[in-house]
Amino acid sequence: MRVVSSISGLSKRLFVGRPLTSGQLGETLLPIRIALPIFSSDALSSVAYATQEIVLVLSIGGLTYYRYTPWLAAAVVTLMAAVVFSYRRTVHAYPSGGGDYEVAQTNFGERAGVTVAAALLTDYIVTVAVSVAAGVEAITSADSSGQLFKYRTSIAVSLVLIITLLNLRGVRESGKAFAVPTYGFIAAIFALIILGFTQYASGSLGNAPSAVAHPVPIKHVAGLTLLFLLLRAFASGCTALTGVEAIANGVPAFQKPKATNAARTLLLMGTISVTMFCGITALALKTHVHFVGPTQHLAGSQPQAHAQQTVLAQIGDTVFGGGSLMFYVLQTVTAAILVLAANTAYNGFPVLASVLARDRYLPRQLHTRGDRLVYSNGIVLLATFAAALLWYFKASTTELIELYIVGVFISFTTSQLGMVRHWTRHLKTETDPKKRRQMKSSRIVQGFGGCFTGLVLVVQLATKFVHGAWIAVTAIIIFFVLMRGVRRHYDRVSVELIPSEGEDMLPSRNHAIVLVSKIHKPTLRALAYARATRPSTLVALTVQVDEDETRALQEEWERRGIPVPLVSLDSPYREITRPILAYVRNIRRESPRDVVTVFLPEYVVGRWWEHLLHNQSALRLKTRLLYTPGVMVTSVPWQLSSSSRLPDPVEGPPPAQLGARWGVTATSAPVPPSAGPGGQV
Repeated sequence: MRVVSSISGLSKRLFVGRPLTSGQLGETLLPIRIALPIFSSDALSSVAYATQEIVLVLSIGGLTYYRYTPWLAAAVVTLMAAVVFSYRRTVHAYPSGGGDYEVAQTNFGERAGVTVAAALLTDYIVTVAVSVAAGVEAITSADSSGQLFKYRTSIAVSLVLIITLLNLRGVRESGKAFAVPTYGFIAAIFALIILGFTQYASGSLGNAPSAVAHPVPIKHVAGLTLLFLLLRAFASGCTALTGVEAIANGVPAFQKPKATNAARTLLLMGTISVTMFCGITALALKTHVHFVGPTQHLAGSQPQAHAQQTVLAQIGDTVFGGGSLMFYVLQTVTAAILVLAANTAYNGFPVLASVLARDRYLPRQLHTRGDRLVYSNGIVLLATFAAALLWYFKASTTELIELYIVGVFISFTTSQLGMVRHWTRHLKTETDPKKRRQMKSSRIVQGFGGCFTGLVLVVQLATKFVHGAWIAVTAIIIFFVLMRGVRRHYDRVSVELIPSEGEDMLPSRNHAIVLVSKIHKPTLRALAYARATRPSTLVALTVQVDEDETRALQEEWERRGIPVPLVSLDSPYREITRPILAYVRNIRRESPRDVVTVFLPEYVVGRWWEHLLHNQSALRLKTRLLYTPGVMVTSVPWQLSSSSRLPDPVEGPPPAQLGARWGVTATSAPVPPSAGPGGQV
C-alpha cells in the first residue's frame, strides 16, 4: 500500500504540481496580458464559427438570402458593443466576482439570482463541450482523408482531460500555457484578413472551394417566415458574444486595480473580437463561401464521406492555399483556440460555484481551494459534466450548438436589466451632475442591450427548443431546484444548531461502556483508556453468541482480576448490534440527562484486503450508535504490524495517530435539544 500511495502522490505532484501556501495567493493574480487569453479565449474563438452560424441558417432559404449577411453581422456587432460597454460598468459596480449572479441577486432578489446562477453553470458546461467539439471539427477539417472524423469523440474527451489537468495546476500556469495559442490565433486571423483584402484590392482573390455549388433551399421563405429566418440567423450569429460575461465573474483574479484592469481587458477583447468577426464575414462574402447544415446539400458538389470544411477553413484555403504552410498554421491555431476556449468556462464555473457555495446554494466543498490555490472540486465537476455531454452527443458541434447560448443570454438579459435598476436606485441619491449624466447614459445603453439580448433569448428558445435547447432549459431548472434545496438544508441546519440558554451545561453523569469480544491487547488498551477518563460508571459489555466462549471469557476475566464489571447480554438470534443498542438506549431512557460513552477497540491495518477481514462488526455498530442521541463513540485503535506499511503523513498525522501512544480517536453522535429535561444532555 505504501508503494501504491507513493506512486499516487508522485503522479499528483507530476501532473498538478507542488502545493502552494495560502500566503502565495497574491502571486497567482493576473496581469492583462495573461488575463486576456484566460478570460477571453471563448469570446475570441467564437468569431471562428459565428459567421458560419449566420450563413448556415440563411442557406435554408437558398443562396439569394446570403445578401442579408452584412446587415445581420452589423446587428451582432452593435449588440456586442452594447454588452461590452455594459460589463465594463458592471465590473466597477460589482467587483467581488459574483458577476451576473450578484447583479440579479441584489436588484431582483433571490429567485432571479439563483436562476441566473443556474443558467451560467449550465452555459459553462455547454461552453466546454461546444468549444472542444468545434476544435475537434477544425482538426478533422484539416484531414483530407477524413479518418480522424471517426475518432472525434475520443479526441474530444482526451482534450477535456488535458485542459482539466492544466487548470488544476493553477490559473497563472494555465494562462501561460494558453497564451501562445490565443495570441497565435489572433495573429493568424489578422494575417488572413490583411492578406485577403490585399488580394481583393489587387484582383487576385479567388473563390472558396464551395463557390461552385449552391445551397439547395429547404423551403420557400417570404413575409413573416423571412423575418423569422433573419431573427434566427441573427440569434445564431450572437454566438460571437459568448464568454463576454466571464471577465465580470473573474474580477478577483486580476492584479490591482482589479476592476480597472478587468474593464481594460473587456475593451481590448471587444475590439479584437469585432475586428476579426467583421473581417471574416467580409472575406466569406468576397470568396463566395457556401455552407449548409446536415439536412441540406450543396448542388453541384461531390458527396463526401466526412463533414464539409468550416467557413474559416474555406477562407484559409482560398487566401493561403489549401496545401500551404499558413493554411495548416491557421487550422492548428484555430483548433487550439477553439479547444482552449473551454478555459474561459474552467475559470468561470469554479469561481461562480465557490461564490454560490459561500452563499450556501452549493455544497461547501466547492468553496475550498486545492493544492494550487484553485477551486479544484469545481474544475473536476465541470470536466465530468462536459465529458458526459461530448460522449452523449458524439462531439457533434451541430447538435451541441442547439444547447448553446440559452443560458448565457438569460444571464445577459437579467444582468443588464438589473443594472438599469441599479442606476435608477443610485440616481435617487446622487447629486453630482457629471455622475448623474454617466448613470443616465449607462442606463440607456444597458436598457437597450437588455432588450436586444432578451429578443435573442426569445428567438433562441422559439427556434431551438425542440432541437435540443430544451435540454439546457431542463438543466437550468434542475440546477435551480437543487440550489434552492441545498440552501434550505443549510438554513435548517443553522437554525437547528443555534445554541440555547444553558447549552453549555455539563451532563449529570458519564456512563462508559467498553465492548469486549475476547481478552487481548486491544481490549486491555480500551479498558485502560476508559478508566483513565474517570467516568461515573464503567462496565465491560459482551454479547453471548456461544455459551462456551462466553463462559471461558468470564473465567479468564475473573482469573486476571480485571477491576471492571463484565456484563453479558443474551442473544438468542446470534445478533450483536441489536442487544448492544437496546442496552445503551435503556441507560439513556432511565437517565436522560446522562451521556453514554462507548469505547470500541479497532484494528489499524496496512493492506487493502485486511480491511475485509477486520472491523466489519465494529463499523456496523458504530454507524448505528452515531444515530443514537446522547451517545459518544470513541475508537481505540490497535496498530497491527502491517500498518507500518502506510506512508508517512504529509499534511499532519491521520486521526488514528493523534492520541500519541494510545492513538485514540473520538466521534460523537448529534444530541438534539429535546434529549432530556432542560433541553440539553
